[in-house]
Amino acid sequence: MNTKKNKKIIYPSFSKHLKKELKDPEFKKYFDEYGKQLEISYKILQLRKKQKLSQEELAKKLNTTQSVVARIEAGKQNITLETLQKIASAFKRELKIDFVG
Repeated sequence: MNTKKNKKIIYPSFSKHLKKELKDPEFKKYFDEYGKQLEISYKILQLRKKQKLSQEELAKKLNTTQSVVARIEAGKQNITLETLQKIASAFKRELKIDFVG
């Protein structure tokens, strides 16, 4: 007869783990930088969908390829200020960059 008891494994929650990791200044630096990049990427994706453009159509407006647009929207492409300005123009929007405290 097998008398092993099923032990319940308790994993720490992601938020607790993240809170602990964010105490490390180097981890926090990279987390903050990548988080902003993802935020910008998501806004670009939202604007594209709102204007009912395909990635290919947006790419043509930016004079680039669909794969570059896909990487931008996935947060896997570093975006220059020049590229952000082109994206804003493609959406007939004004680019606004602000420092907040």
